[in-house]
Amino acid sequence: MAEKEINNNESKKEEKKSSVTRSLSGIFTGNFLTKKNVLNQLPFVFFLSAIGIAYIANGYYAEKTVIELNKVTNDIKELRSEYITLKSELNFRSKQSQVAKAVQPFGIKESVIPPVKIVISKSDKK
Repeated sequence: MAEKEINNNESKKEEKKSSVTRSLSGIFTGNFLTKKNVLNQLPFVFFLSAIGIAYIANGYYAEKTVIELNKVTNDIKELRSEYITLKSELNFRSKQSQVAKAVQPFGIKESVIPPVKIVISKSDKK
């Protein structure tokens, strides 16, 4: 009985080895391309093809996104520098001396009399 178990184990090992060697020899000889085997593997081949196409599409999408991101970053830098330039120009033109120069051709002059506070008493209100 023990001999039968040993023989069974040995035969199973031989079957495993023979299945591996059959698979490898089938690949090397081209027997795996028979019609029966190809039809059985067709869904898996389609699945692998779909994954490959998705992988390629993802690469193109990522590259497109990186290009767009670089473009937006450059636009932001350009707009920021334009904003800073315009802000400094506005601050310069809104100074009192610059405003006085700008309105001088219209005949408007800067007041030399300081402003006076107007006080109204409560009795004058009535």
